[in-house]
Amino acid sequence: MDNKTITVTSPLLPKLEEFMPYLQEIWDSKWITNNGQFHQQLEKALCEYLRVPYISLFTNGTLPLITALQALRVTGEVITTPYSFVATTHSLWWNGIKPVFVDIDPATCNLDPSKIEAAITPRTTAIMPVHCYGKPCNVKAIQEIADKYGLKVIYDAAHAFGVEINGESVLNAGDMSTLSFHATKVYNTVEGGALVMNNAETKRRIDYLKNFGFAGETEVVAPGINSKMDEIRSAYGLLALKKVDESIAERQKVAQIYRSELKDVPGIRYFEDMPGVKHNYSYFPIFVEKDYGMTRDELYFKMKENNVLGRRYFYPLISSFSTYRGLESSDPKNLPIATRIAEEVICLPMHDALSENDIQRVIDCIKR
Repeated sequence: MDNKTITVTSPLLPKLEEFMPYLQEIWDSKWITNNGQFHQQLEKALCEYLRVPYISLFTNGTLPLITALQALRVTGEVITTPYSFVATTHSLWWNGIKPVFVDIDPATCNLDPSKIEAAITPRTTAIMPVHCYGKPCNVKAIQEIADKYGLKVIYDAAHAFGVEINGESVLNAGDMSTLSFHATKVYNTVEGGALVMNNAETKRRIDYLKNFGFAGETEVVAPGINSKMDEIRSAYGLLALKKVDESIAERQKVAQIYRSELKDVPGIRYFEDMPGVKHNYSYFPIFVEKDYGMTRDELYFKMKENNVLGRRYFYPLISSFSTYRGLESSDPKNLPIATRIAEEVICLPMHDALSENDIQRVIDCIKR
């Protein structure tokens, strides 16, 4: 019996033989970073693919969050979700901003707009929602609240590459959106990220900030950092972009099989596709409820024993980590839905390298 390890993710890799000519060109030019030709080509290609007006590439997915907050001069308090990867909240902490956690909607695992207004104080300056698992937030409701109180909105869209609502890129919502191109994501540049903005002036300011604040050879206009993407990863990204649609189509097939096979398993809940949304199938979370007959952790470790590696994504909540647990908004009584969901979730293996046998082994673990 095949007992190979089935990983929760697998990177989208360009063919090595296709990558070599790009590397040769980089080696010949000796231009390996600092806004070279492949960096410029990738920004242009991503704008076209993602249907966004302006994009700025970064060396990872955390620095765009930190830079967006700087560029929009966000201070004081920012309302955000406890149900995310820690980079979301760390970006606030690094800017000296106090995170204020608000509970999530169990139907999406996204920030619940109906809970936002009660958390707004005179010190609130922005909202930082996350499109969790690539499922779009209620961007209309969030924007209405932001407009009413004069708040900025920065979306952590690390999971939302290529996601659209009724034909419009979800990345165009709010003041800015950030992307992660980490190896585990639907689209990757090994490590990398990007910031999406809606005007040329903001793009220019972001490009200054990610390059030490330089606006020319001798002029520094802001206390920037160094967070540029290099030529090698930019070239890799151009090749990965050619494969991403095919990869997403394969992921969709995996999601359809999981749904078909798990629909009659008592105590296992999962998400259906949202009407009018073009999904990227970045994750397939299941929620292990009381009538399954086994706890989430019991199933998680049983899967592990069978070399099926799920991920308790996101557990524990950010609000429970030592840096944040002292905040008033971190009290579990303030976050009942997020607290429950964090105890129920397992993300199943989801990538384009899964064979039919791999998928069946995952399903058998859950059904047995």
